[in-house]
Amino acid sequence: MRPVRAACALLVLGVMTLAGCGRSDTPSTSPAREAPVVVDAGNGKITIPGRPKRIVALSPTATEILFAIGAGPQVVAVDDQSDHPANAPKTDLSGFKPNAEAVIGYKPDLVVLASDIGGIVKTLEKVGIPVLLEPSAVQIEDAYDQIADLGKATGHAGEAGKTAQDMRQQIEATVKATPPGKGLTYYHELSESRHSASSKTFIGQVYGLFGLENIADRADKQGDGYPQLSPEYLLKADPDLVFLADTKCCGQSEATVAKRTGWSALSAVKNDNVVPLDDDVASRWGPRLVELVKAVGAAVQRAATAQ
Repeated sequence: MRPVRAACALLVLGVMTLAGCGRSDTPSTSPAREAPVVVDAGNGKITIPGRPKRIVALSPTATEILFAIGAGPQVVAVDDQSDHPANAPKTDLSGFKPNAEAVIGYKPDLVVLASDIGGIVKTLEKVGIPVLLEPSAVQIEDAYDQIADLGKATGHAGEAGKTAQDMRQQIEATVKATPPGKGLTYYHELSESRHSASSKTFIGQVYGLFGLENIADRADKQGDGYPQLSPEYLLKADPDLVFLADTKCCGQSEATVAKRTGWSALSAVKNDNVVPLDDDVASRWGPRLVELVKAVGAAVQRAATAQ
């Protein structure tokens, strides 16, 4: 999925292009393991010869996961969109336009990426570099699976298991503590041009945890999960909640949307239910998914209480 920051259109493209994620088949190993392990990633069953010491991550989500599970010291380079955590070794490497020669220059013994643009996976494999393709999550469970994959591949299976368990528990606790949002409608904005995400997408499933109704569903005529809503359609749908995932990339806020033609009449605007989100948190499927769930839960609680 792809980083909203560069351009909202790239976010939509990045999220749309890939689906699914790998699952691990073999038992967990200790952090000190040197024996080969096999990880079932998006590009098949990949053998990792030993505990990698020079990892290159070309996906912001992968970067966040690697550092969250304790593999940060093994990471020697991350892509230009990886901005969390702050101490990640950010470079000018691109996950959108990957340059195999530049990646090879870091002498990696493992490369993790979210898309196989330009056939980079085979290019790196030809020179003997193990590559894990961990594409955009489609189901929430995919996020946990990818954490397990990276834990297994890097020798941090135990930490990965704990990270996923903590995420699951916090998400379940947030949903349980939030009044049901049944009857409440919402609009999730990916771009100022009104691109949104339907319920079938990963982000749509996050909102589905709270029983919210997605106004983008009926507009998804192409069935790709990312329709562009017309101004008329959006105003007629009159969502109870508006979530802005274009605050950092595009400067959108409660104030800017209230100035849009016709928007001052929307229920969400009138009732102060326009919710600014962190673009990065809302477009990634790593450990900070918990933050997104909590933000949505707090908004649902406010709206439900006001009904």
